[in-house]
Parts: sequence; structure tokens; C-alpha cells
Amino acid sequence: MKIGTVSVSYSRKFNLGNYESIELGCSLWAQVEDEEDADGVVQFLYYQAKAAVKEAAMPVIKANEFQISKAKSQRKVVTDEGVAEIDNF
Repeated sequence: MKIGTVSVSYSRKFNLGNYESIELGCSLWAQVEDEEDADGVVQFLYYQAKAAVKEAAMPVIKANEFQISKAKSQRKVVTDEGVAEIDNF
């Protein structure tokens, strides 16, 4: 049996917090000559698609983590100032 084309699609949704999310996906196709090669090609395409989605997601996730840590530190400063005001009362 001869298989002409195999394809793999991989997608993932990332929760960015604050009711925001991003969904990234990748689809890859390959021509194969023999059915025996198909399984190996599908596995290879899967790992390539997964790596592509991860690479595309990293800048967004890192930027989001920076925003989250910035917001947490601002809340901590506000909370600490509120405690200092209460202590001075």
C-alpha cells in the first residue's frame, strides 16, 4: 500500500490570566513513499509542530509573566503603604 501524504496538526491554548488566553497551532504535511516510513514521519512532524508552537508561545508567555509580576509587586507596594499608614495612625 502506498501512502502519498501524511499530515499532523498540533495546537495548544495558553491561559494568560485575567480572562485572557491565546491559542497557537501548527499544521505540517509530508510526502511519503512507503507505508513503513509513515509512522516515523508522523512522529517527526508531531515533534516539529510541537516545537514550533512552543517557540511561538515563549515571547507571549514571558511578556505575560512580566506583567503579572509587575502587577503583584505594585499590589504589594500599595498593601505595604496601607499597613504603614495604619501603623502611623
